[in-house]
Amino acid sequence: MAVGSDTFPLLPAIDGIRLGCARAGLRKGEGEDLAVIELAPGTRVAAVFTRNAFCAAPVVVARDHLERENGRCRWLVVNAGNANAGTGSRGLADARGTCAAVAEQTGGRAEQVLPFSTGVIGEPLPLEKIVRALPEALDGLSAQGWSRAARAIMTTDTRPKGAVARCTLDGKPVTVAGIAKGAGMIAPDMATMLAFVGTDAAVDAGALQRLLSQAVAESFNAITVDGDTSTNDACVLMATGRAGNAACDASHPDFAAFRKALFQVCGQLAEAIVRDGEGATRLIRVQVEEAGSGEEARKVGFTVANSPLVKTAFFAGDPNWGRILAAVGRAGCENLEIGRVRIWLDEVQIVAGGGRAPDYTEEAGQRVMQREEVTVRIALGRGRATARVLSCDFSYDYVRINAEYRT
Repeated sequence: MAVGSDTFPLLPAIDGIRLGCARAGLRKGEGEDLAVIELAPGTRVAAVFTRNAFCAAPVVVARDHLERENGRCRWLVVNAGNANAGTGSRGLADARGTCAAVAEQTGGRAEQVLPFSTGVIGEPLPLEKIVRALPEALDGLSAQGWSRAARAIMTTDTRPKGAVARCTLDGKPVTVAGIAKGAGMIAPDMATMLAFVGTDAAVDAGALQRLLSQAVAESFNAITVDGDTSTNDACVLMATGRAGNAACDASHPDFAAFRKALFQVCGQLAEAIVRDGEGATRLIRVQVEEAGSGEEARKVGFTVANSPLVKTAFFAGDPNWGRILAAVGRAGCENLEIGRVRIWLDEVQIVAGGGRAPDYTEEAGQRVMQREEVTVRIALGRGRATARVLSCDFSYDYVRINAEYRT
């Protein structure tokens, strides 16, 4: 179950990036569950990882390798079905063993490989299965492999997720394309998600990392499915430089166009994750306005978006304005004047003056709540800051999926 169309976009080849997949047998069911991404020499890599203190072994190793190689990595290896989290020293050894196996089969160095895992927490990684499957993935490397890789990295996802945008740098056409996985355990500071975005643009290393951090803040860190932050989150940006433009930074006249393209791809991937939230039947856009600060706006937005009472009301199609107003009230805004708060569901005002809006009718509220996508607009009457958070409803299927996840 997911919200909206499940059409996967046609992702074009990006010069300098090839992807290959194989079935390692780590994930339940059939289908490929191992992906390898090969990067051309000279590719610059930036990454953002989970800030959960309980981070998985591949996150530790990927950070280390990225720092050692100063962002000049050559391969990414991603497995689904096993998170390699909570696995202690063995988990670290298995993550490093995965990198060593890729290096041995490609002639590179283990430090040039970044490992990523997603799936069940607390189970040892079956390294031998990955090693056996690697030759097939490497033999199948193709610039057209984005779609297969998007499927190979899925766990509870019901659909693959991809996005593409284009711009021009120094008169050269540039492509930005990416894939992501994620459906549950989704909250700020990443989520149980992996995202891999590639571009043929040449970008200054420092600018690449700053730009990715900014893009993540406005996309992957502005969504929530269930308020849980995962152990394995990562978003990787790979710039091959093959487009032929001069390496750009924030001072470049075309930098804004590249920034817009990257933000578009990250934003579309983040929204696709929420649309595919575990058991989701509705997409909820929480728009907070007139806040005293950006942080206050985000706090209100996420309190409403994460509220189980609000989310279950949306699943029921119930315009329960009291639950939304109660969430705003407990968001922790100092000296909040409830009487100044106004709230709308799309075009229908439901709250004014600290209570139900005078012209509100249940019929109008019910009409809005029948839509698959609803915007909750909250005006706090305190300032000019704004924030936007994407979320989804809680259905019976969310409980079933997570109750049966390991069984």
